[in-house]
Amino acid sequence: MSETSFTPRVFSGIQPSGNLHLGNYLGAIKRFVDMQGSDFETVYCMVDMHAITVWQNPQDLMKSTRELCAGFIASGIDPEQSILINQSQVPEHAQLAWVFNCVARMGWMQRMTQFKDKAGKNAQNASLGLFAYPALMAADILIYHATHVPVGDDQKQHLELTRDIAAKFNHDYGVDFFPMTEPVIEGAATRVMSLRDGSKKMSKSDASDASRINMTDDADTLAKKIRKAKTDPDALPSEAKGLEERPEARNLINIYAALNDQSVEEVLADVGGKQFGEFKPMLADLAVSKLAPIAGEMARLMDDQTEIDRILARGAERAREITAPILRKTYDIVGMVPPAAV
Repeated sequence: MSETSFTPRVFSGIQPSGNLHLGNYLGAIKRFVDMQGSDFETVYCMVDMHAITVWQNPQDLMKSTRELCAGFIASGIDPEQSILINQSQVPEHAQLAWVFNCVARMGWMQRMTQFKDKAGKNAQNASLGLFAYPALMAADILIYHATHVPVGDDQKQHLELTRDIAAKFNHDYGVDFFPMTEPVIEGAATRVMSLRDGSKKMSKSDASDASRINMTDDADTLAKKIRKAKTDPDALPSEAKGLEERPEARNLINIYAALNDQSVEEVLADVGGKQFGEFKPMLADLAVSKLAPIAGEMARLMDDQTEIDRILARGAERAREITAPILRKTYDIVGMVPPAAV
């Protein structure tokens, strides 16, 4: 089996589930922007097909998809430089997912911790889509022959499954067709925690709006939430080791470092010894300077949704120039009649 050379290409996506927040921005979108224009082709996706694995209000889902697209663009993703798509507009994602449903093994899917977390004790009433969606995630990635995926810690297991599916497909059919996609896990705040409880991940589902920074929050709201964020009574340490048993302090330092493109060590060298009464205004000013312009641009884009729809339609056209030939070749390898050229 000859060694195949794959175009360096990044793929990643976010569910359009509403309430885009700082965790989405620092853990994903900011990193997407940083990778744009680097040594990779970049493809970024609103994964609405994943969103409907649990019931969604149709009007809310459509609004959230456009809002997520606005968030991508407002954060700095250039839809000419990157391919920016809505998953359901590129049918090859779902078509390859069926092939992968037939490659993946039940035992692999049953080990997926996110299904256990989301289905809970009611697993028998969960949708088949919720159980099988890691195969669709693998298809999202491999339909582009993506070589790299920026992921948070909670998605590493799904990328391992993607690699397992690629390896089994290649082995079963005696080809070197799908790449072994590499995770890209970096940055000070790849996992942003709640402002009210540093042991819990920042989430849109938290009942308290004060627990998260929404990407649509205005400057006053941003500053107020940071001022009221939970902390402890001790001064900030000068070294990262001093944050180990201080989850809230660690979270705020991580956020500052990520927003300011610094390492935690660099931040602590500047702020070590300061009390939170002095540090929080610094963080608030930084957050407002970085995030308030994004909120303003998102609002402007949402006032012209026809422009968002045009961008997504163009993105789908560009995506299918990549995905359609890969699907045709996949069908040919499997022995299915390839679809007509787009």
